[in-house]
Amino acid sequence: MQEIWANIIRYFDNNMDAYFAMLRQHIGISLRVLIISTIIGLSTGILCVIFKKQQKWIITLFQTLRIIPSLAILVLSIRFLGIGMGPAIAALTFLAIPPILMNTVAGLEKVSLFVLETAKGMGMTPLQVWLKVRLPLAFPMILAGIKTATVEIVASATIAALIGAGGLGQIIFQGLSTRQTELLLIGGISVAIMSLGAVLPLNLLDRFLQRYRNI
Repeated sequence: MQEIWANIIRYFDNNMDAYFAMLRQHIGISLRVLIISTIIGLSTGILCVIFKKQQKWIITLFQTLRIIPSLAILVLSIRFLGIGMGPAIAALTFLAIPPILMNTVAGLEKVSLFVLETAKGMGMTPLQVWLKVRLPLAFPMILAGIKTATVEIVASATIAALIGAGGLGQIIFQGLSTRQTELLLIGGISVAIMSLGAVLPLNLLDRFLQRYRNI
């Protein structure tokens, strides 16, 4: 065990700049995917609630896509997008959309019909009902879906290294190929800490909103 810790210290002594470069790449990929998947998942969820007849097949489609392993989607994406960041973002986006979509639909449909009718009775337009009543009330559940997606994105972004998109996965795959336990620990622990760190701001936002709602 002492030898492993010595190797970890030696790695950071010799590769600190490279490590931070991979960390920045990992964060960059994760942020891009989170923004894209949130926009698609949220907007698609709203459309599912507005157009009830199409809701079932849209949800079924995205649930089916989620069953497909990210690696398989990555291979298919390479055929059309080549190697690099493009296919990695595409594969991770397909993985991240379903929890955001499902929670958006569940949160919006959970809003009481009585509350919506009351808002209309107060003279609110349909757009105002959505912006001032329905979306704010559904936001805690939507945020829970975004949290789930965030953890999945950060953890799964390691596959980006397979196609030259960079990220902390490079350390993990190097450790696997060379059977160096210290590299597996560095990569794995780094990704785990990133996952927790990425969710922390969302947890703080959730707590703040809960306090605000209780005032």
